Amino acid sequence: MIERTGRCLCGAVTFTLVGEPLAVRVCWCRDCQHLAANGSVNAMVPAEALVVAGPLSEYIKQADSGNVVTRQFCPACGTQLFAQSSARPQFRMVRIGNLDDPSSLRPGMNIWAASAPGWACLDPALERVEQQPAPPPIHRSA
Repeated sequence: MIERTGRCLCGAVTFTLVGEPLAVRVCWCRDCQHLAANGSVNAMVPAEALVVAGPLSEYIKQADSGNVVTRQFCPACGTQLFAQSSARPQFRMVRIGNLDDPSSLRPGMNIWAASAPGWACLDPALERVEQQPAPPPIHRSA
């Protein structure tokens, strides 16, 4: 089984992803733009595939999709780490830039592309979804 590790900027929070993500996406929603000053690359994983060590703080806000999103970050350095939507509590979003090897995953889709600024460099090879896509199916191995 593939495991990937990551951490916040100061190292107070570490995490392990167990298995492959269900999707890796560049998100251009306005909230992600505020958090990253650009699009944000996120992996969608089953909640049980994310193992976290260290303290987390939370910020809860209603997103443009209408869902309530809980964002988790390191209370010491402020690094944005994870998110979870009320519409899909079985999934967690992990910010790929916090992986020890962020090149180990590649995005396959731009989401909320309608919100991207005019100067955004959206890879034309990636699928483009104007707003919120449907969640990918979970494939469980027997």
